[in-house]
Amino acid sequence: MSEQPPYLRIADELRQRIAEHVWEPGDRLPSRAQIGQECGVGENVVRRAQELLISQGVLEGRAGSGTYVAEPRERVRVVRSSAREQPSGSPFRQDMKALRRQSDWESRTDAKVPAPAEIATRLGIAEGELCVRTTYEFLADGKPVQLSTSWEPYAVTGGTLVVLPEGGPHAGDGVVNRMAAIGVTISHAVEQPEPRHATAEEASLLGIQKAALVTHIRRTYYSDEGRPVETADIVVPAAHCEIVYEIPINR
Repeated sequence: MSEQPPYLRIADELRQRIAEHVWEPGDRLPSRAQIGQECGVGENVVRRAQELLISQGVLEGRAGSGTYVAEPRERVRVVRSSAREQPSGSPFRQDMKALRRQSDWESRTDAKVPAPAEIATRLGIAEGELCVRTTYEFLADGKPVQLSTSWEPYAVTGGTLVVLPEGGPHAGDGVVNRMAAIGVTISHAVEQPEPRHATAEEASLLGIQKAALVTHIRRTYYSDEGRPVETADIVVPAAHCEIVYEIPINR
């Protein structure tokens, strides 16, 4: 049997010290050089161990300051289900209300953006065809818990009251309800979740360590005619959120 990699051994050692209250939440860890000397390993091994624990939410890196024991943070439960779609209002807001969390989000919409190749494929349109792109940062109790970039074909919503997802009388109502307002019935959605490491920009927006683990969900809504009418890339930090899928059973 192969031996445990040194950085995993050090990660276990650091985790044990925290469990035994050698370091408390908010405490600054000794330098990597000091930890390495105590544990008989190099600074790069300590760095990898700390990066692993940061990605798991055990430690917290602060630029120019050092590495600290993370304050306990309750994980947010994010439910993916057709039941999330309400007659009015945002599915995210409904999720946070169920958890008794204060919800909010920041958004930016750019109209008539040429569709990149991957987005065009997902929407079943030609590359370069115009879309409405909206980026979101979702907050729970003031802390970022989810990012999303949404694309809608301009040919579907252009010239209607719902062309701007966060503007007009149906602002913030969610894709299903907004599309219904212009006579487009959403029949189903397809989601493809996969784990990966956060980009530098995502890490900055979510307040997590660069390259921390996130769940990336590619979601596409389809009309009852089988046409894709919206696609989005949703990014959720693995250490702070758990994703649960609810599957309705028709009887």
